[in-house]
Order: sequence, then structure tokens, then C-alpha cells
Amino acid sequence: MSLGYHARPGETRTAWRNLWFHSGDAGYPDEDGWLYFVDRIKDVIRRRGENISAFKLESVVNDHPAVRESAAIAVRSELTEDDVLLIAVAEPGAALDAAGLLAYCREHLPKYMVPRYLEIAGDRLPRTPTEKVAKAELRKRGLTAAAWDAETADGGVAR
Repeated sequence: MSLGYHARPGETRTAWRNLWFHSGDAGYPDEDGWLYFVDRIKDVIRRRGENISAFKLESVVNDHPAVRESAAIAVRSELTEDDVLLIAVAEPGAALDAAGLLAYCREHLPKYMVPRYLEIAGDRLPRTPTEKVAKAELRKRGLTAAAWDAETADGGVAR
């Protein structure tokens, strides 16, 4: 174990509370005592009273045959809490559009998890030095003109 974050005492105090280290990971133990990682707590999106696991949403979307990878992030909602922005990268040579991806999401996800905003990205999502999707970068840029709003776009159905 470590004594804390190097030269970051504030983050060390935040992580160590009540004599426990809070990693920011969410998981659960099974009946045999094995611990399973589910998601990063930062990747839980709070939308209209529901907690949405970005990992679970992405797992379903990544099963779409035309999707190479995806990232779900929280964006500000004019109503309350957050809304969901899903950014997807198409498989090379595959046709993927926001309306078709929205239809897939509506078919395969519970209603509360269906993203409001969809964006078809270029050939790759931004990465960290460890090759994970750079969600902090995606959160910082937020909604762009390329995002399709399922609630106001043609074919979008208001919920």
C-alpha cells in the first residue's frame, strides 16, 4: 500500500477516509469472496433519479455489429442532473448513423439508459498513455455540433 499521492495531499485526504482507501472503483464480492470490478464511480451517470453504468451501456452498444468502440459520458441537462452522450466509432467500412444507433439502443437497453445525445466519431476515441479511452478529455469537450439530439432531431421521439 502507499502512503498517498506524491505531492498531492488534498487528493490523499480525499482517498483515505475512515481508515479506508477509497479507490473510486465500484465492485462487488460473490458468495465465494471473489471481488469483481464493475465500473469507475466517476463513470456512473445520474439521470432523472437513475444511476446508469457507463460500462454497461457501452458493453451493449459495443455488441452492435457496426460499432468498433464507444464511450458514454454525462453532459449537463437543462432539466435536472445529467443526460447521456454516447460517442461511437464505426467499424471500418461499416455504415453507422445516429438514428440507427438510437433504434438499436431503444431495442437493447432499458428506457432510462437510452442516450439522449449520440455522436459518430472518427476512426478512434482519444486515449490515455495506458490506452484507455480518455473520458476526462471527452467530458471536458462536452457536447459538440456533431452530437445528434434524439429528443429534437428528425426521427427522435421526446421522452
